[in-house]
Amino acid sequence: ADEIQIKMAQGAKPGEGGQLPGHKVKPWIAKTRYSTPYVTLISPPPHHDIYSIEDIKQLIFDLRNVNPQARVSVKLVSEVGVGTIAAGVAKAKADMVLISGYDGGTGASPLSSLKHAGVPWELGLSETQQTLVLNNLRSRIRIQSDGQMKTGRDIIIAALLGAEEFGFGTAPLVVCGCVMMRKCHLNTCPVGVATQDPELRSRYKGKPEHLVNFFQFIAEEVREYMAQLGFRTMEEMIGRRELLEKNQAIDFWKSQGLDFSSILSDGKIQEGVPVKCIEKQDHDLSSVLDVKMIEKARDALEKKKPVTMEFPIRNTDLTTGAMLSGEVTKRFGSEGLKEDTIMCTFKGSSGQSFGAFLTKGLTLILEGESNDYLGKGLCGGKIIVKPPAAATFEASENIICGNVLLYGATSGEVYINGPVGERFAIRNSGVNAVVEGIGDHGCEYMTGGRVVVLGETGVNFAAGMSGGIAYVYDPDSKFDGRCNLQMVDLELILEEEEPELKEMIEKHFAYTHSKKAKYILDHWRDSLPLFVKVFPMEYRRVLGKMMKEDEDTEREEVIFK
Repeated sequence: ADEIQIKMAQGAKPGEGGQLPGHKVKPWIAKTRYSTPYVTLISPPPHHDIYSIEDIKQLIFDLRNVNPQARVSVKLVSEVGVGTIAAGVAKAKADMVLISGYDGGTGASPLSSLKHAGVPWELGLSETQQTLVLNNLRSRIRIQSDGQMKTGRDIIIAALLGAEEFGFGTAPLVVCGCVMMRKCHLNTCPVGVATQDPELRSRYKGKPEHLVNFFQFIAEEVREYMAQLGFRTMEEMIGRRELLEKNQAIDFWKSQGLDFSSILSDGKIQEGVPVKCIEKQDHDLSSVLDVKMIEKARDALEKKKPVTMEFPIRNTDLTTGAMLSGEVTKRFGSEGLKEDTIMCTFKGSSGQSFGAFLTKGLTLILEGESNDYLGKGLCGGKIIVKPPAAATFEASENIICGNVLLYGATSGEVYINGPVGERFAIRNSGVNAVVEGIGDHGCEYMTGGRVVVLGETGVNFAAGMSGGIAYVYDPDSKFDGRCNLQMVDLELILEEEEPELKEMIEKHFAYTHSKKAKYILDHWRDSLPLFVKVFPMEYRRVLGKMMKEDEDTEREEVIFK
């Protein structure tokens, strides 16, 4: 990607998530989202790996590692106090911050989200510009703004308030043929813009030339305003708030009490402090452990030859494996390398995001412990975490990893010999994982994959879980009180599912030498009834429907023969 954006919220509906009903999750959408066709997709309002500015900084660092060439931006909602958040984003080394106003948004948004929610982009933009300038942060971050910008005048105002980039959504859609029927969510768009119906899509009349023409006129209008103001380039115009004036509407009796001074004045800005971006963020990645790993993995990267390596690791070593994964993906695409082509063993305590975005062909073995975000965005790699060989403590009773593991992971394998923190495998959509105990909110919003828990779980397990299957070892019969049963059923293991479960536990033992896994395997007939299968109801319905379609197809083929 040329740019990766962390979208904290939407200006038109701040604080809300999204939901794609099952009937709209067509097979091609499910493939893109790594989920099951016709199973509802729930996008929760919060980012579960972001609870502070430090967390945003870590995610920016993760993305910067996996793709050093891409620009990383953060989208914020225009609101009171957004300037403080933007200052944090600048310190977190984002390249650009987007201030989104309340006026924009999709036609599928409910009216309660569109009306009386959020703040105009002008207010958020002005506050952001002033806060960044006052803290001498403006020189290293660009500002973009959007939210129903339609004309060259909007661009001029945004530039004078401090923006260098401008986002257009609704106007270009109208240029492409949108007639604003507000039926985007019903699949009945009469002009073929927001629909998957082939007949309606055939009515789409939009052409690239229409957009080119529109933006040509926008640029022409901008040039006319710039000529009136006396500017030759956009750069000269950024942050010149003193050129904005209040018009006659302020004289109207209803508006006489409005005070615009804090929006339009320069406040206490010091002479010589930059009011626009004039330098790049300092992204120093030279000390990352992956630099050494890439050097040792040359044979694998250039000739696809198997490579093994070993390193000590400390909690200051962040995002280990991401940059190497980026190199593999650049060369070999999403196919990656053959399994276990690059084997990396680490001894010690890893920092955050160990194995983030790990791709196919990479195997990371950690003898020690790990911080938060292990396996974030895992996409085909394998991660094994186990205590040091000389450890005398009981592995199944001592926390070995932190919170939010496998967040948003799409494929791969993970084996962890010990309990972990909260929000394990949240939004997992394809990873097979074995762990020996988890905290609260396990498998939340999961859409695919298999998770085996050989120990206790916290509360709210499987909330919003719409796909995949979890197997929980529950000898004390405590699990049903800790599971969120709104979208899942609890069942016994079926005979045809037994081989899959046993194979995962056997792999766990082979990789980690887990005493608990060995005990379960040695007493398999007695242990099997103690497992509980967590099966999403909608997932079962869709699987049953797909099986019936397969049976009908086979029957038709037999009759045809």
